[in-house]
Amino acid sequence: MKRTPLLASALVAVALSVPAASFAATTGTATVTLAASANAMIQILDPAITLTPTTTDYANDFVDAAGAAGLRVQVKTNSSTGMVLMVRCADAAPQIALADLLVRTQTAAGTGGTTLAAYSAITAANQNLWTTTVAQHLWQIVTTDVRVQNLINYDDAISAGTTDYTNTLTYTVVAQ
Repeated sequence: MKRTPLLASALVAVALSVPAASFAATTGTATVTLAASANAMIQILDPAITLTPTTTDYANDFVDAAGAAGLRVQVKTNSSTGMVLMVRCADAAPQIALADLLVRTQTAAGTGGTTLAAYSAITAANQNLWTTTVAQHLWQIVTTDVRVQNLINYDDAISAGTTDYTNTLTYTVVAQ
């Protein structure tokens, strides 16, 4: 029995006297590559608007929703050459004549870009509403002012309520 503690003490003494094993340290590297591609995104903030003409609007022969009352969308892109926000009315049988449905934006153009600043009749083909020529990393809100003219051309019965005429606007954003 006396040998076991003695043997254990001898082993500990030998272990302490032998230098610790050294491990060789090596390093290496790895490369991470992001293969980014130009992308553009859109979110429709105001999916619908109702224009209800007043007697003054009928006297002026138009009703509009401009500025804060307009339709808002937000766009962004990582394209170093910017993007184009387009709008169209591709309804097969639009209830509001396309020549009577006008759009514009008062939102300032992006860097080097353009806007559709004057009311213009909507078409079935894409029209450039707002552009920028540089990346737009943060969401940019673009407001579409909407005007309907020739109000007397839209009939309503002399009963309670109103008659609705509805067109659908389609927004497209493309990285350029």
